[in-house]
Amino acid sequence: MDRNLLQKILIALFLIASLIVGAKTFTFGNFAKTEVRNEKLEVNSTLSSSRMTYGRFLEYLEMGWVKQVDLYDNSRNAIVQASSPELGNRPQAIRVEIPVGASQLIQKLKEYNIDFDAHPIPRKSIFIMIASNLLLPLIFIGGLIFFFQNSENFSQNSGSGPMNLGKSPAKFEQRPDTGITFDDIAGIDEAKAEFEEIVSFLKEPDKYTRVGAKIPKGVLLIGPPGTGKTLLAKAIANEANVPFFSVAGSEFVEMFIGIGAARIRDLFKKASENTPCIVFIDEIDAVGRERGSGVGGGNDEREQTLNQLLTEMDGFKENKGVIVVGATNRVDILDAALLRPGRFDRQITVGLPDRLGRIGILKVHAKNKPFDDDVSLVQLANRTPGFSGADLANLLNESAILATRYKQETITKKEVNEAADRIIGGIAGTTMEDTKNKKLIAYHEVGHAIIGSLLQYHDEVEKITLIPRGGAKGLTWFTPNEDQGLVTRSQLLARIVSTLGGRVTEQIVFGDPEVTTGASNDLQQITSIARQMVTRYGMSNIGPIALEDDDNEQMFTSTGDSEYNENLADRIDTEVCKIINYCENLATKMILDNRTIIDLAVEKLLEVETLDGEDFRELVKQYTILPTKL
Repeated sequence: MDRNLLQKILIALFLIASLIVGAKTFTFGNFAKTEVRNEKLEVNSTLSSSRMTYGRFLEYLEMGWVKQVDLYDNSRNAIVQASSPELGNRPQAIRVEIPVGASQLIQKLKEYNIDFDAHPIPRKSIFIMIASNLLLPLIFIGGLIFFFQNSENFSQNSGSGPMNLGKSPAKFEQRPDTGITFDDIAGIDEAKAEFEEIVSFLKEPDKYTRVGAKIPKGVLLIGPPGTGKTLLAKAIANEANVPFFSVAGSEFVEMFIGIGAARIRDLFKKASENTPCIVFIDEIDAVGRERGSGVGGGNDEREQTLNQLLTEMDGFKENKGVIVVGATNRVDILDAALLRPGRFDRQITVGLPDRLGRIGILKVHAKNKPFDDDVSLVQLANRTPGFSGADLANLLNESAILATRYKQETITKKEVNEAADRIIGGIAGTTMEDTKNKKLIAYHEVGHAIIGSLLQYHDEVEKITLIPRGGAKGLTWFTPNEDQGLVTRSQLLARIVSTLGGRVTEQIVFGDPEVTTGASNDLQQITSIARQMVTRYGMSNIGPIALEDDDNEQMFTSTGDSEYNENLADRIDTEVCKIINYCENLATKMILDNRTIIDLAVEKLLEVETLDGEDFRELVKQYTILPTKL
């Protein structure tokens, strides 16, 4: 069992025992008299459980029915031996509680010649008195002091504990060994070069200070999830060979006001004691969100924490040798004061890798995996545009899992392609039976593929399949020849035409009554593309005007003329419909001109269920006309 956990358990047991003993001691020390009294009363009241009021007792005394009286607890209680006609003239023991101030009771007992006796309270031993009043309470208090003094040791690694709320939760490593070097990073060469320069500064500062250069106080890594921001932090931690603090931004934010700011102060205090060092704050947007948007006028815990972070990074107190590395994928919500030079001097964008970057990443993750000769990492990189480094690592890992499932010693092209299909389209479903629906889906997918093959500005067909994946009953994959940073109007129109190819083929082959709901997602895609062409890209007769931003919020507004806004909305809708109608007519013409090859391709697809892009293109070359221009 972990030593810290065992110590916690022992202390918890000690506290529980102390509470129990303390409670018992308190009860014993303060109510011992009552316990003794009760014991005596219980012994003497075994003859009867009757009780009598003091007034009734005086009446019995006057009537001569009382035979004997035993007094207890300084004459506060009595056991009376009495007999009366009411009691059947038989002696019985009756309990009587004597009120305070009944000082004439002894005199009356003497007056009526009643036999009485007073029983004193037994004295406690000195040991019991010391234990009840001094020793055990001291043990209890000492246990509490011991617990609070040692809580810091128990929570040193976890950052928790009643006396450790204001301590930094950052994980500290004097000489970190993450197992990641710059050689293990590919696809983000620009970002890697920036970090290599920081490592060079830490190892050879004189080379920079001779020309008056100062090391950046902060480096902010920006980019989508999975692009390698945390991986870069691990690499610089390993390569720099300086003390390294790592913490998540969310660990500073607590429900108690001031705790986050105290943790920031403690973090930078420890960092300043270990300079030069690196502080890595992952997901810094959790604490660095723009101020003024909180509850209660912005005076909340998160903003107090951010204010303290701003002061520590660049305030009146000089901060030497502490480099802060932050990572976020939401730079748009960060506070402007956090982003200025002097705090985060460098903002490095870690974007999605291009084709060459994907090849490099695949080579890094393929080092420890046995691939067959038919696997081409170049072809795999061509097929995975838009994949991040984490996606590519997951793809190769899925390939290795599939090879293990099929009991193979090496990873073949089949497993790699299947893993890519699983990630892009989802897990494969059960093959459909040969029904009318299967034939309809085959025509739908071939319609996409034939138009994509004929259009001059469209991507090449990678694969056509009738195997359901995810929510799709069939899929047609296209692979771009190169990464498309910029998209032309012709390429956007080509996407709309090919996307409409499936529905148009359904209409031509089966007729309007047999058109299905399978094209609903296609229609949403083409409507979105056409609307962006009109409202964001200026590719319509309305002109080069941006009417909406990236969040589809309206940018162009009139000055109080609502009729003009309605007219503009109508013009937008008209232009969108015009683009879609043009593409639909073009798709219809292409399907009618190539009906023969469509039927042959459907027959082939129904036979094999998955048709490779190369086989499809060979089939198309034998019958089709020249590529169509938009």
